[in-house]
Amino acid sequence: MEIRVALIGNPNVGKTALFNALTGSRQHVGNWPGVTVEKKEGFYTHNDVSYHVVDLPGTYGLTARSTTEAIARNFLFEEKPGIVVNIIDSSNIERNLYLTLLLLEAEANVIVALNMTDIATHRGNVVDAKKLGELLGVPVVPTVAAKGVGIEDLKEAVRAAPKRKNAFQHPSYGEAEKYIRQLEEAVRKDEDLLNKATSFWIATRILEGDPDITALVSASNSKKKILDAVSEAKKGLCDEPRIVLADARYAAAEKITRSVLVQDHTKETSTSEKLDRILLHKILAIPLVLFLMWAAFNLTFTVSAPFVSLIESGFSYVGAAVDGRIANAELNSLVVYGVIGGWGSIVAFLPPIFFMFLVLSFLEESGYMVRAAFVMDRFMSVMGLSGRSFIPFVLGFGCNVPAILSTRAIDDRKERFVTLLVTPLMSCQARLPVYILVGGAFFGEYAGSVVFSLYLLGIVFAVLMAQVLRKFVFLGEPEPLFMELPPYHAPDFAAMLRHAWRRCMMFLRKAATVLFVGSLLMWFVCTHPWGVGGIGESYAGMVGKVLQPLFSPLGFTWRGVVALLSGFIAKEIVVGTMGVLYGVGGNEAALQVSIAHDMTPLTAYAFMAFVLIYTPCLATISVIWSETASRRWALFSVGYSIALAYLVALAITFGGAFVGSGVSSCVSVLTECAFLALLTAT
Repeated sequence: MEIRVALIGNPNVGKTALFNALTGSRQHVGNWPGVTVEKKEGFYTHNDVSYHVVDLPGTYGLTARSTTEAIARNFLFEEKPGIVVNIIDSSNIERNLYLTLLLLEAEANVIVALNMTDIATHRGNVVDAKKLGELLGVPVVPTVAAKGVGIEDLKEAVRAAPKRKNAFQHPSYGEAEKYIRQLEEAVRKDEDLLNKATSFWIATRILEGDPDITALVSASNSKKKILDAVSEAKKGLCDEPRIVLADARYAAAEKITRSVLVQDHTKETSTSEKLDRILLHKILAIPLVLFLMWAAFNLTFTVSAPFVSLIESGFSYVGAAVDGRIANAELNSLVVYGVIGGWGSIVAFLPPIFFMFLVLSFLEESGYMVRAAFVMDRFMSVMGLSGRSFIPFVLGFGCNVPAILSTRAIDDRKERFVTLLVTPLMSCQARLPVYILVGGAFFGEYAGSVVFSLYLLGIVFAVLMAQVLRKFVFLGEPEPLFMELPPYHAPDFAAMLRHAWRRCMMFLRKAATVLFVGSLLMWFVCTHPWGVGGIGESYAGMVGKVLQPLFSPLGFTWRGVVALLSGFIAKEIVVGTMGVLYGVGGNEAALQVSIAHDMTPLTAYAFMAFVLIYTPCLATISVIWSETASRRWALFSVGYSIALAYLVALAITFGGAFVGSGVSSCVSVLTECAFLALLTAT
């Protein structure tokens, strides 16, 4: 026997922590059907009964006005889970109760998990869980999911849930009650509507203008009676029906809160408030965001360096041991440089990717990431975007594909299109191997700062391009940003590790398909026709030499050109391609020595900037195509990024000529670019 349990709640209520506490390692992460929002499922067993737990996206309501709301609502009323666990933030109970009231109106089998009770108590807020349960007519279980407190009690409440019925009475809707009753009468005459939910819930959805329910009404045999009742309600009510109903629910939530909440006003200012006075300071906020991001990248390089060296040594040892043992020279080259070298260049970058996501997960779980979006809203509004776009930008540091998909949360179509078109300028994890290789070869102890400057450069040109698109293509001002700032709290380290591990596994799965095949393809074009005088006479060398004059103003050799061409397939194979081109396989130290003869520090910085900006990989292009439903915008993304990359690399090359060719010149040129971008934007 298996019982399905749905977890639902507002964003930032500790839902993920509760999901992890219930399911442990028995989890599966995929996508919801028809959309690309992450779907998390897990399992646990209690008293010999198996429970299938589904973590629904965070939502404030059940009206399908956004993708996340539609997912949550459709799952509840189409999949019909046996039990719905509604997670409430104990420190912000009144706002959370609005969703609870909606669930109870729908007659879902609800259990309330009163989460983060430790934070509420620390703030001087004590919620009477027993009284809250009596008022709502459902079980209420206090929990601290991040610490595992109350989880067994919650499991026991879930076990007992199928044997009871909710005793909830919906709030009084005053003058709207008679219109709800009229609509209920009409709904009861249509079995198709009744199959969705209760007549009361359908009636309130109709009054509130739910787009999906409205579409069902258009095909209903009670359509005329329903539309007449809605028209009468709009005329008879003092305000819009949806506002009248929402006001009634908020009033009920406020009344319940007053009854169950005991506040200790002698408590000192909360830690979150103290931190926000600094981190959200009108002058210090933006510099602090940039400093924390810079610190994150430097920490990533420092901690991951020993692991990278260990992996490189291992693959170099294996390659050296195999080299020469295979009689067939062509097969020997394939195994040593194509297979071992290709995998070596891929696996060696797992440590920095792991630690990068670990740090980003810490910032997100602690509550700071949403504040970063809030802080950057002031800056980005000048560029024609809102702080909403900052979150896809941050996700773009991991991978541009999910970052572009996350723009679905942006309701404004123009802002969404602008954001997804400039998000590829964010430096994804696939570019990181190039920065590590080239940065380590030329900038030594300054490599972390140089790499951070590239991430900053990507942000600067992203907002600059966003303003250009806003001024000339997608005209209009962005909608104002309204965000809830959750309290700071200690992240769940185990959950952070799982998140970073999943990202690494996603990277490896990609490596096992596109990247590995791409590496083998590049090995083939770099070594064939077999038996020619050198790699310069191979297919890759021929193409690189034909195109090299176009890149000579940038100081790129034909090997650099070929490596850039391979990046069109996937940025991860650029380093592997360079290893083949220079004949060193996956030996990063040898590769760094080789490229040091072909570039100056200034050329190296221009090369990294070109890699940062130029064409997205095939996967990203395909997602842009599907998300915009237009081949034109996908081609536009490729075209403008190549042109911009060339111009920026050219500016770095010629600008740096006036100040030298070391680290200082790179930083100076970056400062000039940032200043010009900001000057243009303002």
